[in-house]
Amino acid sequence: MIRAFQNYSISAEIVGGAHAGKRVFIPRIPLHPSEDLQLPFKFKRKQFPIRLSFAMTINKAQGQTIPNVAIYLPEPVFSHGQLYVALSRGVSRGTTRILAKPRIDIDPTGKSTKNIVYRDVLF
Repeated sequence: MIRAFQNYSISAEIVGGAHAGKRVFIPRIPLHPSEDLQLPFKFKRKQFPIRLSFAMTINKAQGQTIPNVAIYLPEPVFSHGQLYVALSRGVSRGTTRILAKPRIDIDPTGKSTKNIVYRDVLF
């Protein structure tokens, strides 16, 4: 989460993972194009090493096609229709990723659900 923009750095806070809540500074770094260019001078520019992304709810994504989709499910989805909409927004199976937190509850058969293996989850 971005907290402040300065001329030469971005102040941010890590939202998830092992370092959640930690404050970090992202500096501008010099970038050089490849050495293959046959120019009499060298290009050099400074820019922030960040990539633009955005998030939307499952309901807002309805009717859109998105090339790269990551679906974060911290809780079970409200209905199968919502899950279908979320999964069908991606262009291909290879560019759609799902992160679902396993439930530690006990299911009706008496087995723990924390040992469920989620297929094709690559985060």
